[in-house]
Amino acid sequence: MTNTTEQTSHPYQARTISFKPGERNIFFHILTACNLSCKHCYINREQHGSGTVSLQTMLDWLELFYEPDKENNLIFLGGEPTLHKDLAAGIKKARQMGYASVTVDTNGYLFHDLLDHIEPEDAVISFSLDGPDPEVNDPLRGDGVFEICTAGIRKAVMKNFSVSVIYTVSSYNIAHLHRMPQLLSDLGVKRFFIQVIGLRGESAKSSDRLQLSRAEWLATIPAVARAAAALGLEVVFPKVFLEKDELFQCAGNVAENFFIFPNGRVYLCPLCEDMPIHSYEIVSNALVVRDGITERKLFSLDIAEGCVMNKLLQPENITYDPKGRPLHRISCCLLKQRIMP
Repeated sequence: MTNTTEQTSHPYQARTISFKPGERNIFFHILTACNLSCKHCYINREQHGSGTVSLQTMLDWLELFYEPDKENNLIFLGGEPTLHKDLAAGIKKARQMGYASVTVDTNGYLFHDLLDHIEPEDAVISFSLDGPDPEVNDPLRGDGVFEICTAGIRKAVMKNFSVSVIYTVSSYNIAHLHRMPQLLSDLGVKRFFIQVIGLRGESAKSSDRLQLSRAEWLATIPAVARAAAALGLEVVFPKVFLEKDELFQCAGNVAENFFIFPNGRVYLCPLCEDMPIHSYEIVSNALVVRDGITERKLFSLDIAEGCVMNKLLQPENITYDPKGRPLHRISCCLLKQRIMP
């Protein structure tokens, strides 16, 4: 993805990361099992299955989605992907095939001694951490998780892996986000992803108000991102709200993003993952287009609110004037902003 539009006159400027032609991003859930029970886990096993792909299936699907004339970026996900005993083999295979980048999203437990079986040039290790201390993080992710995750970060940094941290912002932890940049700087982290919570999986079942208002988001996120950049971190965060005259683009129409699950479902939009409206399914190691009403048909709708799926699934994110016109528009959830140190 490439940088485009400047959004602020601050010395540390947020730029929108445009959808890049010729780039494919493969989000590969190799299992749905996890050793944690996070309050905002987006996995829905009724829809995504409870299986684990075999090593052979993993290798077959890596071949299926790889296109040699494009920039292929691979993200291994779960559940907790390091629970898969063959993850290291999958990482090695992906790099041998020519994937431009490989990332492992982990809760920090790093099962099967993953870091001892791959090299720093093989993969980026991305840790999920939702608080600057155990008092904030552990009620969301589980007792003792903060200490184990930060120990995993230290080990990865010590071994010279490229390390990033993902912080999922919700009403539970937004008040503590400003404390994260210093922690990450002290840990040696170079890249910080601030993620908006999605009302999927476990968070969709919550009776609490988890998502932030537009005012809360804009009052907090850009300022924390600039503070992190000032400490030398690269920061990436969802755009969420479009500027008045900014063009809306749906990644489902203009980009190549594939969200793969162990039961063979393949989505183009992560907001759709709680429903059986996936665009494709994998049958006998072939990618098959599904008939009927799927997410692809919804992407073509042009509405004043911006993202169709947000309007359908999370309408409370949008406010209207007395004439029923939206006061702001929601961007595609895959459209990001970046601040570089």
